[in-house]
Amino acid sequence: MTEAIRIEGLKEFRAGLKRMDKGLPKGIRVALNSVVDIVVDDARPRIPRRTGRAAASLKSQSTQSAARIKAGGNRAPYFPWLDFGGRTGRDGSVVRPFFKKGRYVWLSFADKRTEVTHALDGALAGVAEAAGLEVTRGQ
Repeated sequence: MTEAIRIEGLKEFRAGLKRMDKGLPKGIRVALNSVVDIVVDDARPRIPRRTGRAAASLKSQSTQSAARIKAGGNRAPYFPWLDFGGRTGRDGSVVRPFFKKGRYVWLSFADKRTEVTHALDGALAGVAEAAGLEVTRGQ
């Protein structure tokens, strides 16, 4: 007899996998990175280039419970200014209009939201199937 397991969120999904086998939740991080790469690949060509460091600084980064995009860093510390705007330079002399939602990363996410949602659904289903679970959606 098959017993249905209903999972509402990522936290519960991770906990369920961990109860089955402590090594299974590691697949979640890989799945999340693959989904974040959709946004990174869309945002990268939008970023203006002089040296290409700002665009190259976009990296997908995730844990078993969160996915994020890392940008800037030591090689492109000006990336937040490029994306959101503000003042920089000596005495704030260089002004770029401030955009609360940014110019590149958040716009890419907004444009790719449906694709990201479907990819996340498929990636997490793949993790569950690799764990030996039968996956049904929307029930």
